[in-house]
Amino acid sequence: MRLNLWTEIRTVAQVARLGRVSAAAEALGMHHASVIRHIDTLEAELGAKLFQRHARGYTPTEAGQELLRTASLVDEHFVQMRARIDAARHEISGRLVLTVVPGLVDLMLPVIRRYLLAHPKVQLVFSADQRNYELSRGEAHIALRAGPRPTGLDHVVSRAFDWTHALFAAPEYIQKHGQPRHLDELAQHRFVGGEDSFARVPFNLWLDSRVPEDAFALRTPQSGAAYRAIRDGLGIGFLGRATAWPKMVELFPDFDPPEWRVAVWMVTHVDLHRSPKVQSLTRFIQDEIQTLWQTGRQNPTPTG
Repeated sequence: MRLNLWTEIRTVAQVARLGRVSAAAEALGMHHASVIRHIDTLEAELGAKLFQRHARGYTPTEAGQELLRTASLVDEHFVQMRARIDAARHEISGRLVLTVVPGLVDLMLPVIRRYLLAHPKVQLVFSADQRNYELSRGEAHIALRAGPRPTGLDHVVSRAFDWTHALFAAPEYIQKHGQPRHLDELAQHRFVGGEDSFARVPFNLWLDSRVPEDAFALRTPQSGAAYRAIRDGLGIGFLGRATAWPKMVELFPDFDPPEWRVAVWMVTHVDLHRSPKVQSLTRFIQDEIQTLWQTGRQNPTPTG
């Protein structure tokens, strides 16, 4: 028997339920002749009569009753499958991969904690990495990327917030080297700066243009290493205003040039962007950022 006869089986089952071809045709939205053709096709395929035809209509034979029972079970399974699919579509559960640039770890971990408390069935995979994860290959569901607007034909990109940085020094550094009070005193101090791609972010370029190369005690391509070195007092450097260690001293709190702001973008893949799981986390992050802004935190600053 061919495996592509579900249309005919569905038609014959409806005739068996209603007892008349005309009633089945109306229920299925089919022509009367099409219903007859489906009955003839299935009887020929099975090699058995499915109905006793008489003036009052169609009465299923033993074979027709068996077909009706089987078709009804299949229909029930389809209904249950649809219900499970609909439930899975709306339930926030399963594996969800979020990647961020390393400097956002301290900002995002409290957000992730609150998200997981609200969605205990989610298993969140969190990765802090400078590289761009391939969303089209399923490496991540959501990415928070800093810098120029990400490009990609299969990406959905929105600006999440502006990540404000400032110059900070550890108390140990100030105790040993003093605290600069004016920008023109910076050249007399020691700094932690960027290397490779990290050297090209706007705030590091701003710093490089204002202090001599021999003022840098340490350069690193890794933002996390730079933040730790600044915290440990190796030199002055840039930290995010919202995530700086509480004991750190912000040197120029009233100074906020555009080079000290870095755009952060929310990136998802077009095929997954509207899935309930992805939407739940992207909206949660956006709401959290908005809350930080409303409570007076200087950074991050929401956009839009």
